[in-house]
Amino acid sequence: MPPPFRSSGLVDDFELYDTLGSTNDRVREAAADLPAGRGLLVVAREQTAGRGRGANRWWTGPGSLAFSLLFDPESRRIDKRHRAMSALATSVAIVETTSPLVQPRPVGIHWPNDVYIGEAKLAGILVEVLPDGRQIIGVGVNVNNTAASAPAELAPHVATLFDLTGREHDPLELLELLLKHMEPALTLLTISPERLALHADALCLQRDRRMTLDVGQGRIVEGIYSRIADDGALVLDTPTGPETIYSGVSVKRR
Repeated sequence: MPPPFRSSGLVDDFELYDTLGSTNDRVREAAADLPAGRGLLVVAREQTAGRGRGANRWWTGPGSLAFSLLFDPESRRIDKRHRAMSALATSVAIVETTSPLVQPRPVGIHWPNDVYIGEAKLAGILVEVLPDGRQIIGVGVNVNNTAASAPAELAPHVATLFDLTGREHDPLELLELLLKHMEPALTLLTISPERLALHADALCLQRDRRMTLDVGQGRIVEGIYSRIADDGALVLDTPTGPETIYSGVSVKRR
């Protein structure tokens, strides 16, 4: 394993695949044999069955970066109230990693788990929780793939580093840098989660926008983005007053 991955403080074991169905599934399989607190990083140069939130599927074309990290909030003494914020912490890290590459284009967060450049999606995050509380932080970043190779219905909404910069980027070098940003962001969940929330709020591109969210059990909430609360929840201004949302999937009204 390249030493830089180990030096991030998040990774103890590393697996690299040319093609893999789902990095999250591979980590889930391997986690059964790993002790608490041990970090496994699984990377695929191409992922054929990536998942998004809800019923969404994450497209990962050739040249993209797909990886999953086994992360143990308990061993890092992260309070249970703040463990769901690992997706926001990862989003912040992706923004910090990619912003210098595409300046002056606006890179930011779409709550709770996406990174956008302008109106197009650059990266997605899926955090899955194992029965013992450990997390699988799955990430897909559009690096050297192109919007032209994406499914027709997605192409207008896809941003890739290659398309924006006109050059290829080394995915493993990008991953090394991203891990260096992820470690302090995740550490904030232990020492100062409100600072992480404040940073995420400042990076959010949805400010003052009308949002429609499916919050589960057939319930749809509509409102204007107000802020990201100290515990990572989204606060919407609705006709009946502020509403705090901890989990939801963005939907489009027809």
